Amino acid sequence: MGRVVRAIGLVMLTLSLPVVTWAQTGGLRYSITVSKFENKAGWAGQWDIGDAWGTILTDLLNQTGKFIVLGEKDMRQEAMAEQDFAASGRAAGGAKAPVTGQMTPAQLLVKGAITHVQDTTGAGHGGLSVGGFRIGGAGGKGEVNATIYIVDSTTGQVLASKSVVGESTRKGLDLGYSGAGWGADAGGYQKSNVGKAVTAACKEAVDFMVAQLPKIPWTGTVAQAAGGKVYINRGARDGVAVGQEFVVGEPNVIRDPDTGEVLDQSLNEVARLEVTQVKDKLSICTVKSGDAAAVKRGMMVKPL
Repeated sequence: MGRVVRAIGLVMLTLSLPVVTWAQTGGLRYSITVSKFENKAGWAGQWDIGDAWGTILTDLLNQTGKFIVLGEKDMRQEAMAEQDFAASGRAAGGAKAPVTGQMTPAQLLVKGAITHVQDTTGAGHGGLSVGGFRIGGAGGKGEVNATIYIVDSTTGQVLASKSVVGESTRKGLDLGYSGAGWGADAGGYQKSNVGKAVTAACKEAVDFMVAQLPKIPWTGTVAQAAGGKVYINRGARDGVAVGQEFVVGEPNVIRDPDTGEVLDQSLNEVARLEVTQVKDKLSICTVKSGDAAAVKRGMMVKPL
């Protein structure tokens, strides 16, 4: 319970820094999940900096509107455990029971490590203690350095990487109590320089990730072609909008004959599609040009 409360408090830190507002419609989205960042800096405090990083980065990614943000690894494992429990026959059935085969796969993975943490907040306290209560200057500085990687979940290839830095310098008074055997600051880690530095570093990381999106291929697949309509497996959730146009055809994949690694991928176009109706996970298209009869289930779809 304590970790949950701390995570909620850390999310509140994101409200103190401005986040770039991205277009909520018309922008194609990528499914993404954040792995817990390893604390290679060796920093230890009253909260887990790796958990904090994952919580804040996930929240900031969600705020951009550019991603379908999936739960962190532990959340997905809990979801799978609930599905397994429901399938075991020991749970009550019903329409709301969790089922298997419907979890959204991640197209992109974010992982990395926290490499350096500087915290001089403690040295900047000073102040006066009267009857167990402390009133003092809350100066000092927090700095967090981390290295992030964007990984293609299909190939395991690192698509982009960057070292990010977050800083926070705070001045002013703080109020705390340091009675026998324990101590607590009003606001605690929500006001800590390291916590705010984590948020600043995560914001820089998100800005970098969004800037990489034009370089990352976005694809869909034909789910069905019937009655003059083409159904693709991307919808409003993925940022598809009515009027958008796509190219459809068979993928041409060139692989390294020695390793099997994908060296290049192109599309042998058979037709062009225009979106006429959008649902949450599905879009319905008409063939605008090309050979409508050649469009088949399983073909690749790419934006123009």
